[in-house]
Amino acid sequence: MSDPRYMSGFSNSFETEALPGALPVGRNSPQKVNYGLYAEQLSGTAFTAPQSTNKRTWLYRIRPSVKHNGRFKKIDPLYMRTAPQARHESEMPISQLRWGPLPIPREPLTFVTGMRTISTAGDSDTRAGMAAHMLFVTRSMENEYFFNADGEYLVVAQENNLRFVTEMGVIDICPGEICVIPRGVVFKVEIPDGPARGYVCENYGSSFILPDRGPIGANCLANPRDFLTPVAYFEDREEKSELLVKWGGDLHRTEIGQSPLDVVAWHGNYAPYKYDLRTFSPVGSVLFDHPDPSIYTVLTAPSETPGTANVDFVIFPERWSVAENTFRPPWYHRNIMSEFMGLVYGVYDAKPEGFVPGGMSLHNAMLAHGPDETSFEGASNADLKPVKMEGTLAFMFETRYPQRLTSYASNLSTLDETYVDCWQGLNRHFDPTRKDPV
Repeated sequence: MSDPRYMSGFSNSFETEALPGALPVGRNSPQKVNYGLYAEQLSGTAFTAPQSTNKRTWLYRIRPSVKHNGRFKKIDPLYMRTAPQARHESEMPISQLRWGPLPIPREPLTFVTGMRTISTAGDSDTRAGMAAHMLFVTRSMENEYFFNADGEYLVVAQENNLRFVTEMGVIDICPGEICVIPRGVVFKVEIPDGPARGYVCENYGSSFILPDRGPIGANCLANPRDFLTPVAYFEDREEKSELLVKWGGDLHRTEIGQSPLDVVAWHGNYAPYKYDLRTFSPVGSVLFDHPDPSIYTVLTAPSETPGTANVDFVIFPERWSVAENTFRPPWYHRNIMSEFMGLVYGVYDAKPEGFVPGGMSLHNAMLAHGPDETSFEGASNADLKPVKMEGTLAFMFETRYPQRLTSYASNLSTLDETYVDCWQGLNRHFDPTRKDPV
């Protein structure tokens, strides 16, 4: 049975109302809206964007957003960073990098104050690039609201649940699920089950969309019906509150006299959504050889260069491995794209030791990486029977831009100083007199 809190689909036009008749029929902005509501449009693209990519939503709210804005003051962004950051914020030499899990702090942290930037790429002012963050939430936001004018957030829950109370409705996610909050949408975050940890991709570029399937055809990968958008929900609260805004890489604060989550009805295609990564339908080789990891792309934020993403969100979920006479783990490679990886749960097949849930790694552009010695020897000599990889979920934020490390990330105590040594044990096997059978 479907969940009444959500509508199904992706990139369609939705309509929902929390009170009967609150949604105007046949007009976007009638002279008077039922219930004394204000009509307001939220645009995620330029007015003149092609119809196929135009994103906008009409909101019918208790007060217009201008009432929720006051005199902003710039405040300390704490550990939040935005590209382009200072080129030499981190003096760490280039390297393949890996961190162990960061423990959830005991201090009270909200979604905003608990954001820890690991890397940035591109330039948010030119709407290009991304940032990778770790997220720690130990306190629900109360009369505190936030929106990001620099980009959209893709949040990967890793430990405990997160609740996003947004202008368009309420979204709950647990480990194994993601939530995407578009640029400019106001929200607050609550923790219904205790302190939570997660990963965040801040996408400065065009909105995430489903990748083209090409020869795969109409089915598999992430299917539109599995993306869930919330139904209308509103707060009618006359209480002193604060609104925080990330704009131009800085954090700003203003005091307001009411909740800005006062949208009683809305229709359009610019809205937050959630997705259960366990509904992803992977494809792969059923005879021999190793397909590119792009077959695991859930969402992509395209750039102006066809086929080269501003950001790709890629997962490595449960799946069968059946290829014969094939080295099954990810191969050794150097990549023009840079890869930030995290592990939600389970074991990652290319790094069975050292890369654990809640940890992360960064393999930057053109820096070689691949399986460690244990993985190589095991995969090279395994009896290649069909094997199901179970209880595992890893992901990548992959971008065409180099990812620059923050000083916070470079000074973490969980940084694995020995990570680059995991390849030192790879032995020479070359023998010009030996030819292995194909």
